Amino acid sequence: MSPEVLVLIPTYNEAENVRAITRAVLDQGPRFGVLIIDDNSPDGTGRIADELAAEEKGRVAVLHRAKKEGLGPAYVTGLGHGLAKTGAGYFNTMDADFSHDPADLPRLLERAEAGADMVVGSRYCQGGGTLNWSLVRRLISRGGGLYARLVLGLDSRDPTGGFNLYRRRVLEAIDLPSLGSDGYGFQVEIKYRAQKAGFRVADVPIIFRDRRVGQSKMSRAIVLEAFLLVLRLRLSRNQGRARP
Repeated sequence: MSPEVLVLIPTYNEAENVRAITRAVLDQGPRFGVLIIDDNSPDGTGRIADELAAEEKGRVAVLHRAKKEGLGPAYVTGLGHGLAKTGAGYFNTMDADFSHDPADLPRLLERAEAGADMVVGSRYCQGGGTLNWSLVRRLISRGGGLYARLVLGLDSRDPTGGFNLYRRRVLEAIDLPSLGSDGYGFQVEIKYRAQKAGFRVADVPIIFRDRRVGQSKMSRAIVLEAFLLVLRLRLSRNQGRARP
């Protein structure tokens, strides 16, 4: 499996979405392939993913993990596999529930080919937005993003966003196995690592739509983990500056 762009889709109980989202990604053209990372979903998502891989040999692959361990470890496993087993020059992460529109994938790739090392599908830059969100969810998302930007000095206006494209060299440089976030804090940590390493991070506006079917994986524990992660990263940065 050697697509130019490997699109990673972590799944847990996404039987209602996985076939449609995979087909929608493949419809973006022959440059795109899909790696589904399934956490032993009890609803049969993994079985459907295997069927897709058999139908689309060379364009779809599946990684089966023994249990649900969080978004961050799923992406670390998938990205590590992609780096080792494919010749892809770009890697794109996205949700399985159509919150991220596969039709936006070519725009992210175009921005990377114009010179960016990491491209963020941004809800909060000019032209971006969200649909079908409650006021509380909008406040939490915007507040969390602003908090991460101010504390860590991040350039992206959407540091918590999960629709991201990376050049291979970014992932090879930032020591993926050492990323410590289990939940959505992973998105902040990997952007922080990329920017700290001197890579160019660019925003491309997207419209984020609330999932059509299935249940959200967001929880209070995930929000708290991301909040504490930002403090930990800031502390480690300050300690690094204090060293002779």
